[in-house]
Amino acid sequence: MDIASWNTFWILLVFALGYSAIILEHYIKINKGASALLIAVLCWTIYLYSSVAPVSEDIKELGHHVSDVSQIIFFLMGAMTLVELVDSHKGFKIITDRINTKSKRKMLWIIALVSFFLSSVLDNLTTTILMVSLLKKIVPERAERLLLCCVIVIAANAGGAWTPIGDVTTTMLWINGQLTSFSVIKALLIPSIVSLLVPLAYFTWRTKGKLPPLPKDQKNAKSEPGAKLVLALGVGGLVFVPIFKGLTGLPPFMGILLALGVLWLVTDLMHQKHDGREHLRVPHILTRVDTSGILFFLGILLCVNALQTAGILQALATWLDATVHNQAMIATLIGIFSAIIDNVPLVAATMGMYPLTAFPTDSSLWHMIAYAAGTGGSMLIIGSSSGVALMGLEKIDFVTYARKAALPVLVGFLAGMGVYLLLSPWFA
Repeated sequence: MDIASWNTFWILLVFALGYSAIILEHYIKINKGASALLIAVLCWTIYLYSSVAPVSEDIKELGHHVSDVSQIIFFLMGAMTLVELVDSHKGFKIITDRINTKSKRKMLWIIALVSFFLSSVLDNLTTTILMVSLLKKIVPERAERLLLCCVIVIAANAGGAWTPIGDVTTTMLWINGQLTSFSVIKALLIPSIVSLLVPLAYFTWRTKGKLPPLPKDQKNAKSEPGAKLVLALGVGGLVFVPIFKGLTGLPPFMGILLALGVLWLVTDLMHQKHDGREHLRVPHILTRVDTSGILFFLGILLCVNALQTAGILQALATWLDATVHNQAMIATLIGIFSAIIDNVPLVAATMGMYPLTAFPTDSSLWHMIAYAAGTGGSMLIIGSSSGVALMGLEKIDFVTYARKAALPVLVGFLAGMGVYLLLSPWFA
């Protein structure tokens, strides 16, 4: 084995060990952010040590990747801060107060539809956290809400796949120019709905009975001052991001920073004269943002960039093309793989494997990858950030989720992909 092969071996070994630690985070009790940052630095160190190119060129290449990754990081930071600000004002209570039924089947559909459309405007992780937190209040018994929690993950992932701001993988493709807003919405809305309706129909058939009455203390809880205004500005700001990009040509993170700046200004003016409202202002809200999640994305994206720069991803692309010979099958395999490992590095790897020169913006390959990576992770609880969040919020284990959801979600995923292939001639 020559030196180049040895270096490739060491990079892959570090990546495999680190990624195993990320997958097993719940069991080994090591935060995935720590593992991601560690393997990112180690992979780049091995690459720079073994590279025959001048150090200045390698550093320039690293800087180029950091620039691209930073756009995603800034976007996530802005979006998460906006959502936390709305949540701190209890603005989402305006939406969730409408959820009031004793029928298990009706609750199943209400939770699914709210999660689906809320995720398309916010993101699947935030929607999952919000809806699970809500569900704990309106369905106190854990056994009664177990299936509902699984449906939240499925619906949030399906809802996030068809908009550029609904899922981090679709956002990555959008920010890097593989997708445009209107095209991805037009192409993936119906397949995403199908991927939800198939398992939802199965769960509806299996579900019977009534839920216990809603607790009185939850009915009587009050919103914070300015809740309606903050909700309108927060959701409006998120929806305005793709419009801002289309009007100005500036990258999406600039739009999200604009929305955050406006809401920051409004909330400061609203609460500055009240000493008891510090918890409603942005400096306090920033302490609630999931920094470890942001650092995880930073680490894993930089790690995948190291694999790309070392030529490993290009070799994988060549092997896939030579072995599979079918774009739809490749995208389907990516969706299935994303149920086993996180979809973020899978999409990042795909972006490195297939250049825009060969597969231009809004190519059917990018549509299928956005759909597959967004919805495929719902098959297993470790396959998406929303599923991992559910593990932490409700302590649902891998086997329990797989037994309830894996097969129905797989059927729905394949049905949605089939619908996309049938309708794709109209999207060309």
